Amino acid sequence: MVGEESPDHGRGFFVCAGATFVKMLHDDEFDVRREAEQASDGDLDRVLRPARFEDFTGQRAAMDNLRVFVKAARQRGEALDHVLLHGPPGLGKTTLANIVANEMGVAIRTTSGPVLDKPGDLAGLLTSLEENDVLFIDEIHRLSPVVEEYLYSAMEDYRIDLVIDTGPNARTVQIDLHPFTLVGATTRSGLLTAPLRARFGINLRLHYYDAQTLTDIVERSSGILNLDIEHAAAFEIASRSRGTPRISNALLRRIRDFAQVKGDGRVTPEVTAYALDALQVDTLGLDDMDNRILTAIIDKFGGGPVGANTLATAIGENAGTLEEVYEPYLIQEGLLVRTPRGRQATPQAYEHLGRTRAAGSGSLFDG
Repeated sequence: MVGEESPDHGRGFFVCAGATFVKMLHDDEFDVRREAEQASDGDLDRVLRPARFEDFTGQRAAMDNLRVFVKAARQRGEALDHVLLHGPPGLGKTTLANIVANEMGVAIRTTSGPVLDKPGDLAGLLTSLEENDVLFIDEIHRLSPVVEEYLYSAMEDYRIDLVIDTGPNARTVQIDLHPFTLVGATTRSGLLTAPLRARFGINLRLHYYDAQTLTDIVERSSGILNLDIEHAAAFEIASRSRGTPRISNALLRRIRDFAQVKGDGRVTPEVTAYALDALQVDTLGLDDMDNRILTAIIDKFGGGPVGANTLATAIGENAGTLEEVYEPYLIQEGLLVRTPRGRQATPQAYEHLGRTRAAGSGSLFDG
């Protein structure tokens, strides 16, 4: 029964893929974003990633087009044209890069924009690629300008020019490369330079997932983990996952812990509701920090407007983190607006928190 600790599982250990994982079941604060990116769950994360097109759920328009492009490239025996994947974090950009390599039957080399700080770093990667291989660069918008310049000729002509030595002895060496596919991923496509963006022949934007699609993903992940889950419980997890598969899988792993320790190992709607309440993930998928932001605007600043720096100080968070991590989802859900004068809570935010706006308080929502 939910709320009673099972004597058989009181220590909180479970075994998966031959390794024993220890989970902390009573965190003081749970952040769905940090949990979704935890390195300690990396092995499980790789197991849950789809490896083929038929295993990938959602993003129908992008997937249908990508299937056509990959099939055509394979029939011609050519490298796939360069691919740019952009959209919010956690939607499957890295997964799609690996699927492209698998479907093309080639190897994939993975790196990220901030790591490539010198042209020599890029040259080492490019010269190690075999014919038609895939080079995946995550956060490609963070490439240094000098590395980006070297990448242009590699993408267009499959060659790079390296300067050897300095001063009077300096000379240029041209290195030919095997044809390859560059897959770039970014969460901020607006920061890409126009010349770099123009060199990607395939441009795909990934969108947030609906609850039914995420339910299918949760049930697939449960099957891989040999976890008995009811459909209603899977839908409840999906509806609180902020439209993001990475968060769905993160919540599923934590709820599995609660099901094992507080129940009989089966994920039921009751266990799910109990676990999500314990993790402070509410019905809209808002976590503790999201609700603290809205509560601070309403209670401390009369609903706003309030500046980002002032609000960040009030909740004990960095202003940059507030703007880049927390605000986008609150704005998307219609709970928060940015105005020239600052952040302001919407009527939906008052309703969600069960608050009543004080009479006479000015608002841009007043008619």
